[in-house]
Amino acid sequence: MKSVTILGATGSIGVSTLDVIAQHPERFKVFALSASQNIERLFAQCQAFKPRYAVLTQVNAAEQLQALLKQVDIPTEVLAGEEALSFIAAHPDTDYVMAAIVGAAGLRPTLAAAQAGKRVLLANKEALVMSGQLFMDAVQSAGAELLPIDSEHNAIFQCLPTQNRQQGVQKLLLTASGGPFRTWEQERLASITPAQAVAHPNWSMGKKISVDSATLMNKGLETIEACWLFNMPMEQIEVVVHPQSTIHSMVTYCDGSVLAQLGNPDMRTPIAYALGYPERLPSGVEPLDFFQLARLDFERPDLVRFPCLRLAAEAHQAGGYATIALNAANEEAVQAFLNQQIGFLDIPRLIEQVLAQACSGTPTTLETIFIQDKDSREAALSWIKNKKM
Repeated sequence: MKSVTILGATGSIGVSTLDVIAQHPERFKVFALSASQNIERLFAQCQAFKPRYAVLTQVNAAEQLQALLKQVDIPTEVLAGEEALSFIAAHPDTDYVMAAIVGAAGLRPTLAAAQAGKRVLLANKEALVMSGQLFMDAVQSAGAELLPIDSEHNAIFQCLPTQNRQQGVQKLLLTASGGPFRTWEQERLASITPAQAVAHPNWSMGKKISVDSATLMNKGLETIEACWLFNMPMEQIEVVVHPQSTIHSMVTYCDGSVLAQLGNPDMRTPIAYALGYPERLPSGVEPLDFFQLARLDFERPDLVRFPCLRLAAEAHQAGGYATIALNAANEEAVQAFLNQQIGFLDIPRLIEQVLAQACSGTPTTLETIFIQDKDSREAALSWIKNKKM
């Protein structure tokens, strides 16, 4: 019986993780759950899984949840704040940590889980984008297990050799749906609304990740993550636009072979793989029906219409300060777009401006990482304010 902590339990990844866990009550139990502000859903999850701890960002929200749990006699202890997230992530009584908090907010607790030697199920790509070397060093020194949850990285993990992970590998091919605006002409992109951008054609995701998919920044962040996860240079990672999202990613080998992982677009597949690894567990996902596949299409990404992919590659080459700036600027840009403060095409413009102000090199401490993050956010917010004026 393995105990599982889920950071970001009320989001799409957290909900899918609990669905898989519920299918295997003899193998997994929930130790702790966290959420940002969705009290109602976290309350329902606590009733269903009865974790020892539940964590909310704000104290008043935690007090509300504790009162609700007391009414139904659920003994879950409710905690609040960032330190509480790291506490449940590193707790000696938890075995696996699903890191599904979106954005920079997930870095500290995810790093705490790695430093405590846990099996980290990594759905928070920003942890590696912001602190790649620091994070991977922590995984190695603590003897943690790092298993990717993003469908693309999970697919690559499945296609790589089981022993020497780089043996014979020539290139990693990350597939991308291309987002909802893949076929739009450049002049139409300026009129995109938040409602259109969050309507992903294949996957059910939160607003932020859906916008990232529409700009291709999600794929840019994933290429940086892949460099760290698989110890590969950016030159050996290629993005392939595959609108059907049936092939989740591929690995090409020196002998001409290409191994691909296929499946229906459902995050329960990579979650079940990571929970059960090295075994495979039923996930509740229907097998792929090849007789219903009409076609499989592949295209090169258009870096003119979607420059975020280029900006991500340039930031990785420039070093850790630049990737921190990239992530911070993107988070602020996406939020401003969702708030209708800036347009869709302003997102890459803002990011490029903030990147130009980033320090060179790579930070070596968590403190310096967050200093760069703060400075970059301030620069982004200043740009947004001036844009509005």
